[in-house]
Amino acid sequence: MQQSLLRKLSDKKAVIGIVGLGYVGLPLSIRFASVGYQVIGFDNDVKKIENLNKNKSYISHIGNNVIEKLNKKNFTATKNLKKIKNVDILVLCVPTPLKGNNTPDLSFVINTIKSALPYLKTGQAISLESTTYPGTTEEIVLPFLTESNFKIGKDFFLIYSPEREDPGNKNFSTQNIPKVVGGVTSECLNVGIELYKNIITKIVPVSSTRVAEMTKILENIHRAVNIGLINEMKVVADKMNINIYEVINAAATKPFGFTPYYPGPGLGGHCIPIDPFYLTWKAKQHGVDTRFIKLAGQINSSMPPYVVKKAANYLKKSKISIKSAKILILGIAYKKNINDTRESPGVEIIKILKDKGAYVQYHDPYVLKFPKMRKYSYNLQSIQLTKRSIMKYDLIILVTDHSNMNYEIIQKLGKRIVDTRGVYSDGQYDNVVQA
Repeated sequence: MQQSLLRKLSDKKAVIGIVGLGYVGLPLSIRFASVGYQVIGFDNDVKKIENLNKNKSYISHIGNNVIEKLNKKNFTATKNLKKIKNVDILVLCVPTPLKGNNTPDLSFVINTIKSALPYLKTGQAISLESTTYPGTTEEIVLPFLTESNFKIGKDFFLIYSPEREDPGNKNFSTQNIPKVVGGVTSECLNVGIELYKNIITKIVPVSSTRVAEMTKILENIHRAVNIGLINEMKVVADKMNINIYEVINAAATKPFGFTPYYPGPGLGGHCIPIDPFYLTWKAKQHGVDTRFIKLAGQINSSMPPYVVKKAANYLKKSKISIKSAKILILGIAYKKNINDTRESPGVEIIKILKDKGAYVQYHDPYVLKFPKMRKYSYNLQSIQLTKRSIMKYDLIILVTDHSNMNYEIIQKLGKRIVDTRGVYSDGQYDNVVQA
């Protein structure tokens, strides 16, 4: 059965099913379809399916023209999981969030597997791409398959290949980001390599799914701890009246041994704020206390309150209390030039300010309406940024440094600005403080 599946993949006659058409699944669907595979995209969000069928994109860096081209190829978007019986490979790109106590929430993975089981058949393969702790593929996914009498590596194949999407990055796309692939058996690994090598320039095979899972976790923890370090350095430098951005830029001239990271208002996105907790939880089961990782998480989580404290102190100098202040947040996407608000520090800053009684509005050209989120629900819409509206607010907090905002006008007309991204770090402005 392995040889039959390998031939289908090599000849591009295999049908690829993608479960989860978000920031990972949709670009992956586009890539598979672009090289000639038939693709069936599954999602339980009816609105996404409707948008795709109308050639409309819901991801800012993917244009409607791309969706139109996708639909002209062998692509179908559906909510009907019965069509899983028609696919050869099922790629899972579902969320892996945290529960309220910062423990892993694998309900999306588990529920997807349970829902798919009635339609799975011999000769198929599953590739899990969702970021998770080492052991998930073997400990969570594998038992469902073996209990259904599939013989893994012989008549069914199980792969783990972590997503490495960076939404909005113009230099790296699904095609040219190297793909780490691990299999439960060597036969599974061979299927995984054949699956991805036709759509991705470089494949990085590893010895097991656990290694592949740990690779993804390490990548994100590496960023989390270094951002935590630079955020702590920012606080120290601020107390010493030192420009941290000037320090970083000077240090970055060293041609070896230093990699520049930049501070911000806190971590955002689905991976970096969440993944360290996945490893911390799993490490506890092995008797290891990941103190360094937890400390970085605490520092990064403290950044939104730190920003609000800086804002309160700045207002206090003008004898304005936060409770009576009109405050504008610039940007609620978690990073520049995209519309993704998952785990966004801007959203958390809005919550803290509102809890303190402030009148808060926001401007974000990529997020025109405040989205429905698990932890937040506000009836807000992005305001228009005009000369009059800029002058209206007691304070502006620059959270997300989108490229299409006129920072010169904002600085000239804004009464007070708290800059969390270093947009104004290269000059001395009477109305700007860094945070």
